[in-house]
Amino acid sequence: MPKNTAKSELFSGDDATAEAPQAAPGGDEVARFEDALTELEGIVERMERGDLKLEESLQLFERGVRLTRQCRNSLETAELKVKNLLAADNAADES
Repeated sequence: MPKNTAKSELFSGDDATAEAPQAAPGGDEVARFEDALTELEGIVERMERGDLKLEESLQLFERGVRLTRQCRNSLETAELKVKNLLAADNAADES
């Protein structure tokens, strides 16, 4: 189930609360990616409504940029894992 981010978390000004925790082993990485993506989608929906004050829009935009970077890093890590698995599989087939 997606985590609802409280407004106080988004606007606390403390990057430690706004940033997601460091990558945890195993399936937690997938859950963190899905949570970040869900939160990012919520931010986009709120901003698209156009009823936010400028300061709130800027803070949400900053959070969105951090979430986008987090998602991109997760996808790049997953892509590297897939490439390594395919390379290992190809090497096994050649021997």
